[in-house]
Amino acid sequence: MPKVSIIVPIYNVEKYLKECLDSLTNQTLKDIEILCIDDGSTDSSGQICDEYAKNDARIKVIHKQNSGYGNSINLGIEKAEGKYIGILESDDYANRKMYEDLWNTAEKFQADNVRCSWYECFPEKNVYINVGTISPKIANKVITFRDYHKILKNKTMIWGGILKKDFLINNNIKCLETPGASYQDTSFNFKILTLAQRLVLVDKPYVYYRKDNINSSVKNKGKVYFICDEYSEITKFLNEHPDIKKEINYRKLINEYNNYVWNLLRISEEYREEFIVKFAEIFKQYYDNGELDEKFYNKISKDEVETLLNNKNEYLNIINKKIKKKLAREKRKNMFSLKTSRTGISLILFGKQVINISK
Repeated sequence: MPKVSIIVPIYNVEKYLKECLDSLTNQTLKDIEILCIDDGSTDSSGQICDEYAKNDARIKVIHKQNSGYGNSINLGIEKAEGKYIGILESDDYANRKMYEDLWNTAEKFQADNVRCSWYECFPEKNVYINVGTISPKIANKVITFRDYHKILKNKTMIWGGILKKDFLINNNIKCLETPGASYQDTSFNFKILTLAQRLVLVDKPYVYYRKDNINSSVKNKGKVYFICDEYSEITKFLNEHPDIKKEINYRKLINEYNNYVWNLLRISEEYREEFIVKFAEIFKQYYDNGELDEKFYNKISKDEVETLLNNKNEYLNIINKKIKKKLAREKRKNMFSLKTSRTGISLILFGKQVINISK
């Protein structure tokens, strides 16, 4: 049995795939399994996987018809033989010590899930920023979401860590498999964080997460509502776990509201009014159920929510103002940006990283 099975969901990433696979085959932890799930790629991604598999017996390639990211993750979990499972996006790459360090941490604490921070990368601008940093209050020790509700707010990605396979199987944790869907790790991630009894967060970046298209918008109408599907699944999950719902439903609602606003800021203008109608319908139900309580309104403007529910045209104006502010912020950040954290300093001038100091 390998110590870690690493699932790599793949679809048309020939430009970046070799860098990803090189980062895995060169891991200091040698006892690993690399599961390349080729989701019906139409470029040379499938052939690249086959070539790597010829030279490394740890690589197993599964070619399938295109059925989406969620299906690829679920298939990888089903086929994985390792005690722990890692997930790495095929356009990203990992620090060569990632899986050795996370494996050692997992074994030390007998963890259900070990997670780390990561670098957001803009290679075309030569910018690498450490994000997803973890508070010392909760780092490097066993916790659950009950110890720190903000873990459900913190940026912790499913590809930034390893998961015990038995934990996933015993709790029947799977991704939604809607073909062509996006954000299919949202409900998957929420279930992991709320069900894990032994969660360990490591405040060190190991994954290089590519983000070249930060200003790209969603122009495909079919992708506009996938985030709603994910929160519908989370709502269903919480209704099936009333003890968890009672404790953190407010945090789920804060996340849901903020993610719907985030979606409005990035979808094509032609779909905004239509999405606002859906947004309002969902939150009207929460309002009628009495779920929008004081904890929710401590983080979300009550006036803004009431505008959403009662005056959709005015709410669209609010969103348009947010979009203008977002564009202005991005323009300023491209000119000058200074980011400091416990793990380093990054200075960006005119879109180029001129200082990057890791502690």
